[in-house]
Formats: sequence, structure tokens, C-alpha cells
Amino acid sequence: MTVNRRAAVCGKPIGHSLSPVIHAAGFAAVGLLDWSYTAIECAEAELPQLVAGLGPEWAGLSLTMPLKETALTLAAEASPVAVATGAANTLVRRDDGTWFADNTDVPGMVRVLSDAGLSGSPSVTVLGGGGTARAALAAAAALGATGVTVVTRRPEARAELAPAAAALGLTIAGVDWADAASVFDADAVISTVPKGAADGLALRVAWRPGTVLFDAIYDPWPTPLAAAASANGVRVVSGLDLLLAQALGQFEHFTGVRPAPEAAMREALIAAAGVR
Repeated sequence: MTVNRRAAVCGKPIGHSLSPVIHAAGFAAVGLLDWSYTAIECAEAELPQLVAGLGPEWAGLSLTMPLKETALTLAAEASPVAVATGAANTLVRRDDGTWFADNTDVPGMVRVLSDAGLSGSPSVTVLGGGGTARAALAAAAALGATGVTVVTRRPEARAELAPAAAALGLTIAGVDWADAASVFDADAVISTVPKGAADGLALRVAWRPGTVLFDAIYDPWPTPLAAAASANGVRVVSGLDLLLAQALGQFEHFTGVRPAPEAAMREALIAAAGVR
């Protein structure tokens, strides 16, 4: 008897997620008609029980905030990049019922930043100190950076990033949020802060030609920061770009299909985002 396979994205809140649209389009494109992908609202404290209750029909989970650190602790094995960053956005169920953790945000970020023209040991400023910021540190290291400027609203958040930076061979220059506008003179500025947190910077930044702004938000879009950057001729990439790039890696983990059907997944994402 054929068992329908399942996957889902978990987080809180999760109703805004476009991941089901992307993965469903991927399943259809490669003929996996008995696969489904849903969204599950799940708080951090609820994740261990949720994962423990999943049956063999489950291929894997995508994890968004605030679950990325907890997800890593639930895996029997993890990829080097997930271990280094201390965060996982992907859990893959193995044949023996255990879970493998990975962080596809990192190669996803590397891809979108490379496609935007970033290369050659870039200078990088990261806004924020959470799980996505850890992925940004790993992406910066993969692109050849040896140090990163990190701007946080809480000074202790920078200390929390220190183990990941050390594991990645990076030095961190910490900057308080009040001085954020002064450190946009970089090859790349990666904003990982929640919706609205960086809006006040939009009119304070003196944009440098050649900078790439990667704003991890995609709803609403554009953010005031992204709009200001674009108006000043700065190359902008969005959370939608990352959402697709990281989903490709997850799709391949879940299904074993390589490469993922990128064109179909991109088309579905663009169509869904266009009506939001």
C-alpha cells in the first residue's frame, strides 16, 4: 500500500508562510502527486512533542522563527553548517526514525548574494542577532569574509553570536543599534531583524554605490529600508529570494530529487507573492 508522504513548515506565527505554495509546486512538477506540504503553528516549547509524534509518512520539516535553535537539539546528526551556526531550518526524517538537521539558509544566502554580485572577501554588516543572523555570519564566511560588523538592539545578543562566529573563523565588531546607520558603508548589509525594526533607518543611511542590501523580510515588500536603498541605486535582494533558494535545498533533502524543479517553484512563488 502506498503511503502518502508529508512535510510541513513550522513556526509561530506561520499563517503568512509561502513555503507550502513553493513545495507543492515542486511536488507537482516532478510527479510526486501523493506528497503534501502544510503549515503548522508551533511555539518553541511545543516543538519537541510535535516532532516526537510524527510518523514514518513524514519526510521532513522546515523550521522558521522561533524554532531554529531548538530544532538542532532534536536531531541525532547535523550538518557541519548547522552545528557551526547553532541553528537548523531543516529536519529530515531518516529510515531509522531519527532526524538529521541542516541549515539551508546558509547556501541560500550565499547564492542570492553571489547572484547580486558579491564576491572577493566582502565587508559585511549584519543587523540582528537571531537564528537568521547566524546564517548570515556563515554566508559571509563562505563568501570569504574574515570579520563581520554586527548591529543589535540588545548588546547581549552579540555575545550570543560569539560561539557561531568562533566556529566559523570570524571576528565580530559589535555596534549598538543607535549607531546602525554609521556602518552601512559595506559591500553587503544583511538585515535579519523583524518587520518594522529597521524602518527608522531608511532616512538615516548614506547609501554607498556598490553596496548590496539583503533584507530578509518579504511581507510586506518593499520595506522602507529596501525602498530607500533601491531609490539610491543600491542593489536589493529580498526574503523572497532567500525563501526560494533555501527551499530548493529542503526539497532535495525531503524528496531525494536533484536538482529541485526551480523554475516551477519560482513561478509559483512569484504568482503567490504578487497577490499578497
